[in-house]
This record gives sequence, structure tokens and C-alpha cells, in this order.
Amino acid sequence: MTSRIHHPLLVTSDRMIRVEVNHPAYHEVRKQLVRFAERVKSPSNLHTYRMTPYTLWNAAVQNLTPGDILEWLEKMSKLPVPSSVATEVKEWMGRYGMLRLERVDSSSFQLISVQPEYIQKIMDQTAIREWSIERPGENALLFPLQARGQVKQACTQAGYPVIDQIGFQEGESLSIRLSKHSRTGAFTLRDYQKQAVEAFGGNGVIVLPCGAGKTVVGIAAMEKVGKATLILTPNATSAKQWIREILDKTDLPEEAVGEYTSECKKVRPVTVTTYQMMTRRTDRNGPFHHMKLFSERDWGLIIYDEVHLLPAPVFRATAALQAKRRLGLTATLIREDGKEGEVFSLIGPKLFEVSWGELEDQGWIAEAVCTEIRVPFSDPERERYTRSSHRQKYRLAAENPNKMKVIDQLIRRHRGEQILVIGQYLDQLQQLAERYQAPIITGQMKQEKRESWFERFRNKEISLLIVSKVANFAVDLPDAAVAIQISGTFGSRQEEAQRLGRILRPKAGDNRAYFYHVVTKDTLDQEYAMNRQLFLAEQGYSYQIHEM
Repeated sequence: MTSRIHHPLLVTSDRMIRVEVNHPAYHEVRKQLVRFAERVKSPSNLHTYRMTPYTLWNAAVQNLTPGDILEWLEKMSKLPVPSSVATEVKEWMGRYGMLRLERVDSSSFQLISVQPEYIQKIMDQTAIREWSIERPGENALLFPLQARGQVKQACTQAGYPVIDQIGFQEGESLSIRLSKHSRTGAFTLRDYQKQAVEAFGGNGVIVLPCGAGKTVVGIAAMEKVGKATLILTPNATSAKQWIREILDKTDLPEEAVGEYTSECKKVRPVTVTTYQMMTRRTDRNGPFHHMKLFSERDWGLIIYDEVHLLPAPVFRATAALQAKRRLGLTATLIREDGKEGEVFSLIGPKLFEVSWGELEDQGWIAEAVCTEIRVPFSDPERERYTRSSHRQKYRLAAENPNKMKVIDQLIRRHRGEQILVIGQYLDQLQQLAERYQAPIITGQMKQEKRESWFERFRNKEISLLIVSKVANFAVDLPDAAVAIQISGTFGSRQEEAQRLGRILRPKAGDNRAYFYHVVTKDTLDQEYAMNRQLFLAEQGYSYQIHEM
């Protein structure tokens, strides 16, 4: 028998999978692992993945079996897979499909279990007890139709995912067809976009890299469904981009598409709004005045752009919207608050995903060269840092004045290219704007002025933009080729992915983009950077480390 010692990974009893980065099979191993595990650590030589109920349930949705996973792990592991891990994988994946929802009549549905024991195990959930009408049999519970979302949440929280077979309301009809031509020439869906649309059956999440055309997939799903559509986006810039793309890539007339933001409140057969708008209220404990938008038309489809950002009030509203078709779009299902289960239960499971590396290899997104540059503190700044509180330490490290010299060098190196400098702290960004006589875009700037600067950048009238986190999401700047990140939201993995995504649109020539993260050496800034890079490392990206 061949010795296992040269195999690339090790599975431990805590469901962690540790992989040798320098192993010849590493890249193939990584492609398989991301189908059923998530990366949690990525030091230079040994990467750590973790299997969770949600990663395994999503694997089950995509027709992986416990046998498939355990057989592959045994084949690749240096030691036998612990029996406890094999048991847990079989148990968790075995729970998928054990519970289902079926309509009884116009006002009620049943939660049906393959085995009575599953019904018993979830009956102690508060939502189940509150909503349950009766138990018509040992394998079923009866509920009023309006409890659909809460029951799904309760079952998922108890560790028992539900397959929802109740179906969807028809919704108001919408005549929509994709165009064969757009403003940039002939238009057709790419193969992976077609596959994503085919995978959408009424509810669930599609995961595509930034720059891969998630908006186009959403529009194609609208054509497939053919019903009035409500689209929720992260901000007004994203909303306007959706409207531009819909009018450019479909036969819908302008009067069929409405913008519902602070600037304009038009409810049309296709209406685009923002999460901010939906959660706006006059006082902290007051009602969310614009939630009524969910019921202002007979929507047949609701699209959640950047679904990983869903705020709690929209989650709660979505619990009551289970009769609507729901599509979530995102580049990463990572939520820093750990509420991936809410997305799974209320929007739906992950239906389709394609890796960043795969699309890069095919030329659909730019090749990204990622570099972390570590800058020292001066002695006085280091002493000040040492004396500061934990929270103050990060800000001091993020705003290290020595970063300015590095930014100077990078801007000189990439002169003639379209450059974004992205940061978190407005004082720091303002200093940079004055230093380079460049426009600065923040959340305080009016939407119309933001759009004007973005348009000038797109037209190459200006080559440098200083931007705050308002540019994290869905800002269409196809020629941006360089991003210099100087500060961010602590250790946010999804923010790192979104910021890299600003520069991944395909480029003429060598189709290459450059992403720099400037951090202060041996500080929280450097520590947070390691966590921020986890998701991108999972996608196959590596950071070159330069020390100043």
C-alpha cells in the first residue's frame, strides 16, 4: 500500500482540514474543498478549511453525497478521516431532504418529515410552538400559510434544513426580452451566465466573482420568470447602474422601470431600490416607512443584489415574502455576523457558483496581481500606538503617515493607468485628495455629483479617484486597473473581495490588474489584513509581501 505521508491534507476531529500549500496537488485540492468547506486560516505554508452544516447543506443541494466527500477526503488525507467526522458529515448531509413544506389549501401548509423523530426534535423551537395549528399525523405539523418563513428559519436554526415545495404566487406579468445588441456592441450571455440562470428555479443564491456580470444574470432571470420585479441594491449608485443595464440589455421601455430612492420614488413593473431606503425610519423605534414597497405591486420576483449585506429588518420582511420568487446575487456568501443561515433559510440555498480563478483563466475577468506592502511606524508613532486602546490602535495603524511615501511610489509607478485609492477614514482620504489634487468621493457627496466624477473617470478625463467605502459595491468603472487600499473595515473578508472586484473588469492588452494593500507592520492593521485576505486566498489568489 502506498504511504499516505505524501498526501496533501489532514482531517482532524474538529472538522478542520489542513492543506499543504506547497504540495503539487494543492490547486486541484483547493477546487474540490471549496465545494463543501470554507477557509478559516491561510498562513503561508498551511491553509485551514472547516466543514459546517451550511457548507455541507449547500454541497447537498449541488448533488454531492456524504460518500463523495468522505471518499475524496480519505484519498487525499495523510491519516484516516476520524470516525466522528465521518459520522457528522453523514448526519448533517442526511438531514437535507428529511423535512419539506407542502401546501394543504389556500390558507395552510404542512411540515412533513420522512421520520417522526425529526418532527419531535424541532417541536421545542419557539416559532414552531407559536405557529403550529395541529399535528395531523406523527410525521407532520400543520401551520397557517403566513408562518412559512418563520418555520423555515426555526428548522434551520435547529439544524434541520427544509425543502420548500409550496410553490410561488404567479405575480403580475411582465413582457421582457433580452436584446441582441447593447451600447458596447453585440450582446449574448456567456456560458457560465446561462448555466447560472438555468440553475434558478424560484429561490436561491447565485455566486459569481465581481466583474463577472451578476447584474446581467439577474436581468436574464427576469426574462426567464417574466413577472414584475423588485430589485434591492446596496446604494443609489448600484440602483442607477441596474436601471442603465436593464434599459441597455432588454426591450423594456423607460416608463416600465422605476427608481425608488431618496431622489425619486417611482413604482413601476420593474422597480429598483436600496437596502438603506427600505430600512429608513424617522426615529430609532419607529416603523420602517418604505417596507410597504414589498406589497405595492404583485411582484413575481424579488432580486437581492449583494445578498450577503441584507440588514436584519429586510431579513424579517423576507420571512413574510416566501410566496415570492427570490434571487440572491453575491460574490461571496460570507457574513461577518455569521448569519449565513438566514440567507440559506429565507432566500434559499446556493444554486450556482463559479470560481474567480476559472473565469480569470478564461479571460472573463482580469488577472489580479495582489501585493501587501508593510510599512513601519516612526518611533514616536510606535510609542503612541503601544499606549493606546485596542480600537485606537487600529485607527493609528491605518492612518500611519509613513503610508504616504508608499502611495506616492505606487501612483508614479502606474502613471497613465486608471487608479483608485480606497480607504475608511475621511481625514486620511482628504489629505490624499489635497496631496494629489484629486477628487474625493464619500457618502457625504450628493449622488448626482458622485455620478459625474465616476463618469469622468470612465471617460478617462481623470485618472485618479480617492474613494471611501461607498465605492465598495457595484460601481461600474471598467477601466480601473489599479486599486491602492490604505484602510478598511477591520478584518472584513467581503470588503476585501469587493474592493478587488472594482478592478477586475477585462482589460485590453495583457488583461492584468494590480491590487495593493498598504498596512502598518507588526500592528492590528497587519493582523486584520490576514483575515481580510482569507476569502480571496480561497479563490486562489496569493499576496506578494513587500516590507519597507
